[in-house]
Amino acid sequence: MLVPIGAGTCLDVEDTGRGPAVVLVHGWPVTALHWRHVVPALTRSGYRAIAVEARGLGDTSTGSGDLAKATLAGEVLAVLDALGVGRFAVVGHDWGGTIAVLMAAQQPGRVAAIVVEEDVPPGIEVEATESETYPTWHRSLFQAPEGVAERLLAGRHDATVDAYLDGSAGPAGLDFDAHVAYMGAYSGDDRLKATLALYRAEATDARVVRRAIRRRLQVPGLAVAGRYGRGTQVAEGLAHSVARVHTVLAKDAGHYPAEQSPDTVNSALIPFLRAA
Repeated sequence: MLVPIGAGTCLDVEDTGRGPAVVLVHGWPVTALHWRHVVPALTRSGYRAIAVEARGLGDTSTGSGDLAKATLAGEVLAVLDALGVGRFAVVGHDWGGTIAVLMAAQQPGRVAAIVVEEDVPPGIEVEATESETYPTWHRSLFQAPEGVAERLLAGRHDATVDAYLDGSAGPAGLDFDAHVAYMGAYSGDDRLKATLALYRAEATDARVVRRAIRRRLQVPGLAVAGRYGRGTQVAEGLAHSVARVHTVLAKDAGHYPAEQSPDTVNSALIPFLRAA
């Protein structure tokens, strides 16, 4: 369903189950399909799973404005206000991880726990990745001077997403149907515009993140990483943001542990939430 939050912005939300709220924010270049194995595990365990598509990520949420991650964090919080959600845990994948950290920084009293899957927020320095497969070419491409990336990628954004998914998923790859769905969700030059805006906001994001974590957030954190993705970087990065960090490393996964190793992820996620 689309939840209006004002100024012409509506965020797509999948709200399932009853109990303590767990907010899920996916990253680039996936959709809420990324949570297809997590949501049932949460609802079976007595949680309310609220999957929110932040503006610029996926292809359903609408609205205009900058795509700085602090802006997107504020919009997700506004959706939770509209749904009457008070306290919650938040799970963020990729850019969703940065959004999750900034949600906790903006309204720390509401966030019971943070789970970051395969993300190191801008502004946090970590050791070079151990993975030989995780691609980094996309950042330089998307942050090329305005006009350059547009000329190179116009009409080819789905092919760019295809190449990134192939490289970032590691040897196991992604489920074929999910891979195709993600390519379709990010096809078209309107999606290209959003992708470039997401990455071109990174310098602003870094400044905001550094300010937000000058003092570690007093919430427990769970770092979820794939061996062929960001690996140990995720826990190292999260340790800059929160006081207590638990870690799960999916040995066969790339950038998408919740999809590629759902049993490993869920067996760590549910006990972590119960203890938070």
